[in-house]
Amino acid sequence: MDNRKKYAAGNWKMNGTSAAMGELTQIADVAAGMGVITMIGLPATMIDRARGLGIAIAGQDCHTHQNGAHTGDISANMLVDAGATHVILGHSERRTDHAETSELIAAKTRAAWAADLVAIVCIGESEEQYRAGITMDVLRAQINASLPDGATPENTVIAYEPIWAIGTGLTPTTEEIQSIHAAIRAELPDAMLSILYGGSVKPSNASDIFALEDVDGGLVGGASLKADDFIPIMKALEGTMK
Repeated sequence: MDNRKKYAAGNWKMNGTSAAMGELTQIADVAAGMGVITMIGLPATMIDRARGLGIAIAGQDCHTHQNGAHTGDISANMLVDAGATHVILGHSERRTDHAETSELIAAKTRAAWAADLVAIVCIGESEEQYRAGITMDVLRAQINASLPDGATPENTVIAYEPIWAIGTGLTPTTEEIQSIHAAIRAELPDAMLSILYGGSVKPSNASDIFALEDVDGGLVGGASLKADDFIPIMKALEGTMK
């Protein structure tokens, strides 16, 4: 457990312009003295502006090809050129809103690796699937189809986000979170891959979630947009390492 990488990761989604650079700078200033990896998934227009802040920057998607006639898309190489070190792939909003399949996500993951990006591969079940008791069936299928051969702790992070908990204020119990994370770890090709939890993480519950044995940090949505909200979450993760 002590050797797995710990991530305080934020996903700004389709939010953020130059006016938000102050928030990002505040986050970076605090991150500089911490013993965890602070990462923010930024809109593509902000990645170059965040270069040099000293935190890890992620793109929020990439194409399966590195160049070509793909109007409006962005390649893994372009993300690297702009200053990104990571890329979020397979987020539930991409799977749902853009009908992305696990097979497509696997192809994007291979493209990310080819460009030396760390892939943050997202998995998660719907409320209907959760209520039906088939969470692990869903997650196992997503892992098997979304994760290509060759995943290592150096090139891949897993983010478990129960879809029904994203932005709803609903959160699984800590017992459920630990049980699911442990079951996910048993399915991975390398038990040292970091597994992040996402889904209504906030300052009030972060310490309890991050203290769980198989949770290696969080992928945080709305609470990462403001430094005053995200910094306590970062500190909660660091606190579990002492």
